[in-house]
Amino acid sequence: MPETPDPSRRGLAALLGPAEVRSLAAEFGVRPTKQLGQNFVHDANTVRRIVTAARVDDSDVVLEVGPGLGSLTLALLDVVDSVIAVEIDPVLAQQLPRTVAERAPELRQRLTVIPADALRIRRADLPTAPSALVANLPYNVAVPVLLHLLAELPSLASALVMVQAEVADRLAAPPGSRTYGVPSVKARFFGEVRRAGSVGKAVFWPQPQIQSGLVRIDRYAEAPWPLDAEFRAQVFAVIDAAFAQRRKTLRAALAGWAGSAEEAQRRLAAAGIDPSARGETLDVVDYVELARIAAG
Repeated sequence: MPETPDPSRRGLAALLGPAEVRSLAAEFGVRPTKQLGQNFVHDANTVRRIVTAARVDDSDVVLEVGPGLGSLTLALLDVVDSVIAVEIDPVLAQQLPRTVAERAPELRQRLTVIPADALRIRRADLPTAPSALVANLPYNVAVPVLLHLLAELPSLASALVMVQAEVADRLAAPPGSRTYGVPSVKARFFGEVRRAGSVGKAVFWPQPQIQSGLVRIDRYAEAPWPLDAEFRAQVFAVIDAAFAQRRKTLRAALAGWAGSAEEAQRRLAAAGIDPSARGETLDVVDYVELARIAAG
């Protein structure tokens, strides 16, 4: 549990409100697009709540994806010594340092902006290894971005992300629940996942038609299984096969993955799993065991 940040460090950034968000967007000629999943937070209390839920302090290097106009960025800079912001929109990427310099001149040296697509980010693209991901993720690519960054950046000890409420429910769903699926299992491969709060529609501009939710992932302190790319791909292949045909038993659903229904049944039995069960009843540890058995 990180120490409480020094209160003297807070309040250095002038956070953005509704008028400031609209003014900056007009000044920069920015029109939020559905293609980039742009919905800008304009409520200071919300961004403060996100930073609090992230439990970051001045020892953290925070990776923020999709900083937009800088609402969350300013709140993070008030608490941590380093923020690496990855922004796909070239106009927003260019203007973010200027916004920080104007609204928090004492903090501008703490910000690094990387103009890039987060789905293509590699460790070598970043100036230093981030310890935490804190982001309002673009709704249209939230799960792929989250899983990519957790896989690519093993230095990330935690993630606190805002996504649409339905996606938050899926990510944090336990085995056997109605919303449990591929995102749930794959997120649990990296760490413990839980819901960390809800966010209403009124704090965004433009206002989305759906509610948002916060999800927190704490990476396992000691990984209970290999995390290398090859083994992860093997585990994810089993997960994808099991959920591709949700209504089928695992014996049938995994037949293609195993080569035959008979071989699927053998592997399931070897893992101590009922072949007549369905994919949504298994936890990630079961999928890991199936991948190990397949690997021999």
